[in-house]
Amino acid sequence: MKGRPTEDPKTLNTRIRLSQSDIEKLEYCSKQTGKKKSEIIREGINKVYNEIKK
Repeated sequence: MKGRPTEDPKTLNTRIRLSQSDIEKLEYCSKQTGKKKSEIIREGINKVYNEIKK
């Protein structure tokens, strides 16, 4: 096993299509927060999920 041990391993991959505008927003968020793009995407998924589950 490579990388740091975790209780929530990220072993699955998915592909998504994004517009140029979406890419620019994602890169902006990443630069402003210092977070990886994948972290920003996961946070967005969790935000929508939590809103739906209310």
